Amino acid sequence: MNIIGLDALVFGVDDIDGCSQYLVDYGLKPVDADAAGGRFEALDGTAVVLARASDPTLPPALSTGCMLRKTVFGVADAATLQAIAAELGKDREVKTLPDGSLESVDDAGFVIGFQLSVRKPCEKLGEFANAPGSPVQRSVNQLGVDVQAGPIQARTLSHLVYFVPDVAKAEAFYVNRLGFRCTDRFTGVGPFLQPAGTLDHHTHFLIGAPAFMQGVEHFTFHFGGPTEVMQNGTRFLEKGYQAFWGPGRHIFGSNWFWYFNSPFGCHLEMDADMDLHDANWQARETPLGADASQAFLLRHRQKWAPGPDTKEQGDYA
Repeated sequence: MNIIGLDALVFGVDDIDGCSQYLVDYGLKPVDADAAGGRFEALDGTAVVLARASDPTLPPALSTGCMLRKTVFGVADAATLQAIAAELGKDREVKTLPDGSLESVDDAGFVIGFQLSVRKPCEKLGEFANAPGSPVQRSVNQLGVDVQAGPIQARTLSHLVYFVPDVAKAEAFYVNRLGFRCTDRFTGVGPFLQPAGTLDHHTHFLIGAPAFMQGVEHFTFHFGGPTEVMQNGTRFLEKGYQAFWGPGRHIFGSNWFWYFNSPFGCHLEMDADMDLHDANWQARETPLGADASQAFLLRHRQKWAPGPDTKEQGDYA
């Protein structure tokens, strides 16, 4: 099935103002947003959608209190929508909504939607490195970082991480019913899953967890490169938001990361430079641990400059 990836995540929240400001500061653009919620889009049109938790048009919340109400997938064509409706209709309700999209529920209890993808081309170059010997570098006189640049914008909705009570059952649903495949796996924890319509290392990571924890661990958008992650993350901290993990670089997926606490009851990551894999890729498997989770981990500190009056213990050998 030609599922391209995540088109939108729909949240039901109590603090519309706080969540809206968070998403704008993160790097999303408000579209038709007001006091009742609205869309907050990346450059390619993928989005987070906010509504009040009490909004009767939202799908019901999980019993755990997870704020995510619906995960919307973008598909390539009408034939894929028809194939999904036929497949899932074998054993569960599949609603056709007024806009032509589909809505159903996966085997872990998460509400899922499918629509012709809203993704549009993001015609903006990513980061190039002036690496000696590389034929692809920045142009002469093109700066690698611009501290005077305006707001940094997220480029596309990247991936989502679920806590699920039965990871084998959840994986089987996405693999056997929707055509996803496992690209890598943490032994005894869960798989990274990739739909057929993308080369991204994963759009989903499933983590086995007790039923009372069912929900979202984090979600993230891709940015233009590690410099955007570092620069945008630093600005985020300066606005008073709290970092959770990072910055650093993962091993599975190779993406740069920086995780932050959020008002969505989960973490929100900034990421960049994820691996691409096709059907020739052979999934790896390893136990989860610090050495398997990141190639390296950095520690943020306030900006500092060397000088005769700024020497600190440990700054010089």
